[in-house]
Amino acid sequence: MKKTGYTFPLLSDSNTETIRRYDLVHKGESPSGRDIARPAEFLIDRNGIVRWRNLTEDLRIRARPEQMLEAARSIR
Repeated sequence: MKKTGYTFPLLSDSNTETIRRYDLVHKGESPSGRDIARPAEFLIDRNGIVRWRNLTEDLRIRARPEQMLEAARSIR
């Protein structure tokens, strides 16, 4: 993180615990053949309830910021 200049925390799930909890596993899809997470975005409330999600099979496709903001406004 320091080498690249990131000033915000990055989280890691090296044991795939959270990836499995949210059913996001791409079995054997990493270059080394390990399980990795499929692309996804979530809005989770303070009680841990998933209120919105965007799942995709293509790592190049992500929710646009305006989509996430609209979703956040709609679940208030």
